[in-house]
Amino acid sequence: MDTHTDTQLPDHGPACRSLAGLLDAIDDKQLGAPTPCPDYTVRELLAHLVGLTVAFRDAGKKALGPTTDTPPTEGLPQLEDGWRAALPAQLDGLVEVWRSPDAWQGFTRAGGVDLPAQVAGIVALNELVVHGWDLARSTGQAYEVDRASLEATLAFLEPAAASAEAGDAPEGLFGPPVHVPADAPLLDRVIGLSGRRPDWRPGE
Repeated sequence: MDTHTDTQLPDHGPACRSLAGLLDAIDDKQLGAPTPCPDYTVRELLAHLVGLTVAFRDAGKKALGPTTDTPPTEGLPQLEDGWRAALPAQLDGLVEVWRSPDAWQGFTRAGGVDLPAQVAGIVALNELVVHGWDLARSTGQAYEVDRASLEATLAFLEPAAASAEAGDAPEGLFGPPVHVPADAPLLDRVIGLSGRRPDWRPGE
């Protein structure tokens, strides 16, 4: 992943680097461990990441088809052999696609949902940031994300969280928001808005 950033558009590169940096330290014995996603073990979380990196890469290219049309709720994702090589390459591919201004234009599809490309790009960033935290916390690793990615994710999550608290929002990408103090670290605030406890540990 290179260091080029278009200052006019969110850049998925830093979040992808943070996530990719976790992979080498994951032991196969940890694949069955729990995650903050109640239905996912580490194995299913990794499989979800493999799938979403392809889906959002193709969404950015407007290459609509099976990878962009399948809802993520259709059964537990299956982790295929070769994920250790596939996932970093797919993260690189996602970064490259969304660094093109064309990726942010018009409409596209992800998870079987048609939506503006600008929204799809932010949803992809949100998934990378939050699931990166999930993976780090589940495997006992430190997790650092750049401030720009956190601020973009916070801005995406805040309106949905406010609607959920008001009781007039449909089920969102994640669970109901968890209260986090306003002066908490930015990452903790993002994680709370995504429906997770920032102090979550395996076995809790």
